[in-house]
Amino acid sequence: MQKKQAETDQLITQIIRGIEEVKGKDIEILDLRDIENTVCDYFIICNGTSNTQVNAIVNSVQKSVSKALKEKPWHVEGSDNSEWILMDYVDVVVHVFQKHIREFYDIEGLWGDAKSVKIETTN
Repeated sequence: MQKKQAETDQLITQIIRGIEEVKGKDIEILDLRDIENTVCDYFIICNGTSNTQVNAIVNSVQKSVSKALKEKPWHVEGSDNSEWILMDYVDVVVHVFQKHIREFYDIEGLWGDAKSVKIETTN
């Protein structure tokens, strides 16, 4: 079990690195492990200021994870309009929003029981 957690931690580190690389904002990790019937262990949520930046964040995350861990997302959806792109790495699901869409859907509120960690960024 510890090996799996170590791999998940490495994945989270690379995802965060990819987001920070292109100045993704308001990065938050929701730990869903103590909640029953969840589809994954973690959500990583962030936002960009435009659909161009949302796409850049997604590309940066894919590049960072691929380079460090040789992993690709199992599934990516939402790239058509780039308002909310979901990247599914099985144990970790990344949500990249435009700010107003993130506020509208309020995933953090919906998953209020999850432990939440906000990542401090320098940008």
